[in-house]
Amino acid sequence: MNSPRIDHTGCVNQQSLTTRTEMTADTFESPPRPLAATRFHGRQPAAASPQPGRLSRSRRPRNPTVSVVVPTLNEARNLPYALCRLPECVTEVIVVDGRSVDDTIEVAQHLRADVRVVREERKGKGAALQCGFAAARGDIIVMLDADGSADAAEIQRFVDVLVAGADFAKGSRFLPGGGSEDLTVIRQLGNRCLTGVVNLVCQTRYTDLCYGYNAFWRDCLQFIDIEVDGFEIETRLNMVIACSGLAVVEVPSREFCRVHGHSNLHAVRDGLRVLGAIVGTALENRAGRPSVRSDEARPLRRVA
Repeated sequence: MNSPRIDHTGCVNQQSLTTRTEMTADTFESPPRPLAATRFHGRQPAAASPQPGRLSRSRRPRNPTVSVVVPTLNEARNLPYALCRLPECVTEVIVVDGRSVDDTIEVAQHLRADVRVVREERKGKGAALQCGFAAARGDIIVMLDADGSADAAEIQRFVDVLVAGADFAKGSRFLPGGGSEDLTVIRQLGNRCLTGVVNLVCQTRYTDLCYGYNAFWRDCLQFIDIEVDGFEIETRLNMVIACSGLAVVEVPSREFCRVHGHSNLHAVRDGLRVLGAIVGTALENRAGRPSVRSDEARPLRRVA
């Protein structure tokens, strides 16, 4: 397998297939998991940067703790699908609930002993992710949708890329090994057009702009200014990290159809919000943005 490139695009040549069966909260019950710190002898290396505005990649642990942030809104029926394939490396699940009126919180707490529930302060996916990022305690933070469309087992793939040296692992449905069963023709066309605009503005080579399956080291949060509340969060995030000098690797990911219910995404309305986010973020980037000043350039290692 080719090692991932420390660039604004990359590929981990792996594929993930899953067969779905009908599940409920009682179908999948996870025993309490020990904290990942038990895998270390002595004091665990700190992942946080000792100085603001500076990354200390050499201080990042080789066996990091992993927090998964899951925004929810009436996803009680979908959570068993979203969480059932979480890998062993996950040490914490943050469920950011947007005032669900069903049993979302109860189901989440039943599924895993390490679930922490955070109440959403403002409405919107972007606002929920910001709450989750602030609450996360892991060395690595993973963004995961609650509708069951993403394969949680792929998290290990993202973690491997980060441990190999990347700062940000970005999911892509359009790399070899990825794919989507959910994208309509209109959404796919809009995504490709918006991706092309961002690549032109930010001088990147992204293949999938509007995909929310991402992971990054927590010490990168100081460079990630994502103060938007809606679905345009992924667009702003990708533009900000591109102009902050973070090492980005794209990882192939397969998206499935939403299991139950209907998405809150509106193609036209949210597409216009994404376009507005592109214009606003581009103007901010042009005015200047803090960039990474790393104390050490650690080369990428081959991912097994």
